[in-house]
Amino acid sequence: MKRFFQRLLPLAIGKYFNLLVLLAPKKAAQKAYLLFCTPRRGKVLPIQSEFLANAAYERITVEDMEIQTYRWPGKGKKVLLIHGWESNTFRWRNLIGFLKDAHYEILAFDAPAHGHSTGKILNVVRYTACTRSVVERYQPDYIIGHSMGGLTAVYHQYLHPVNSLKKIVTIGSPSDLKDLMLQYQKILRFNDSVLQALDKYVKGRFGFGIREFSTGIYAKDIDIEGLLIHDELDTIAPFRASEKVHNNWKGSRLIKTKGYGHSMHQDFVSEQVMDFLNS
Repeated sequence: MKRFFQRLLPLAIGKYFNLLVLLAPKKAAQKAYLLFCTPRRGKVLPIQSEFLANAAYERITVEDMEIQTYRWPGKGKKVLLIHGWESNTFRWRNLIGFLKDAHYEILAFDAPAHGHSTGKILNVVRYTACTRSVVERYQPDYIIGHSMGGLTAVYHQYLHPVNSLKKIVTIGSPSDLKDLMLQYQKILRFNDSVLQALDKYVKGRFGFGIREFSTGIYAKDIDIEGLLIHDELDTIAPFRASEKVHNNWKGSRLIKTKGYGHSMHQDFVSEQVMDFLNS
């Protein structure tokens, strides 16, 4: 019964947006935007706390958010880890083991509305503001992002190219906001009038439309090295996203896997990342 209602809820929300857009397009767009940016999961679970407790904590203020940072000390270069949607720093536990063995200094932070950080919503603009503050404060040499974290890493480098970073790694990352919004529309089955109102709302709020935001385009202006790892069967972020970024990023390398899924916790992935950082 619970699963039945879980399947019906998105459809009910979509029908609500379809009706509301006829009466109040801006209100419909605002509600659709807030739902899109509101995570349901991602807070630290009790089983994850023990691992994260081994790090040094520091909370920093970014705009109206309190961001939880983590540091595992090392004598080598600094690596910043950025997790994806509905996740937290714990997702890096496997790669952190590899980085520790190689004596890197490891930095990470929980995104707004995730982990131990405050906030109720997350979007790429807020995530990029947090990334900029962390990069300026801790001066990492490398940045590694999974999924939305990888998208944010590329967008941050495009907006703020003068920084300490020398290499970027993205793992299973999307590229176009349009793809994410069309997936959102498919789940809720709201109509194109809602999508058009949402596009107008995003444009007015951030200065770019749904079809204009693309790290595949922004990558043309990035002049540091990059490694993109993506599974060709990824059902969350399409493989073509990394292909598009790679084709426009002159200093990048693309590694394609098959059957690794979206999370990409396998040792092979960590080994490829380590080879890239060590080269």
